Amino acid sequence: MSARSLARLSRSIFAARPLSRQPVRYNSSAQTGLWIQTEQTPNVDALKFIPGRPVLPNPSSQSLEFKSGRDAMASPLARKLFTVDGVKAVFFGPDFITVTKGTDAQWPHVKPEIFSLIMEHITAGLPLVSDAESTPAAASDTAPLDTDSEDVAMIKELLDTRIRPTIQEDGGDVEFREFRDGWVYLKLKGACSTCDSSTLTLRNGIESMLMHYVPSVEGVQQVLDQEEEVALKEFEKLEARLRAAGGR
Repeated sequence: MSARSLARLSRSIFAARPLSRQPVRYNSSAQTGLWIQTEQTPNVDALKFIPGRPVLPNPSSQSLEFKSGRDAMASPLARKLFTVDGVKAVFFGPDFITVTKGTDAQWPHVKPEIFSLIMEHITAGLPLVSDAESTPAAASDTAPLDTDSEDVAMIKELLDTRIRPTIQEDGGDVEFREFRDGWVYLKLKGACSTCDSSTLTLRNGIESMLMHYVPSVEGVQQVLDQEEEVALKEFEKLEARLRAAGGR
């Protein structure tokens, strides 16, 4: 999450609604009149594409995330994007697409091909998601349940109304997993899942807000997939080697 978004999330603890962010850049097709807005995200390896129309077939759906071409069977567009050398993940929000590249890939080489594929797919009138039934009718993780305690109900409401909109502006999303023994377990998705500032997002943004409104919350813990845990361990090893080298 960007410093600006993090500050906005922190301010929204006491405000009714977060402020919107101004667009960064636009690309268009003169032949079709289609405009695709692109925005940078706090994650240097993730870029947000906004086609100016709904991305998910169900307007109330929150997000879909694909980590490989094999996972993208429900989306013809996501499968195409994974054919681009360097693309590592594709994330669909309600009205945006976030593409994450590998650290070795360079945006000047990858971005034009991604943009072209999105433009061609949309102008051809093809569905972005072929199986509408595979997309949730709403954010199932924060759907109210009869079994929810008062604290869980408040946590879900804060995620839906205060936290999720801000994170989606940065090309990501947040998924509620559980509230147990005072700890809220969340899964960061999209650009936020591999962002260097994900820990800062959790601690200074999400955790502060939840602890302010729900006194029983003691902290927030990020839930990682197996591949994310491996990547985190490798990053920690690299940091340790760099510190050791700097101390020589």
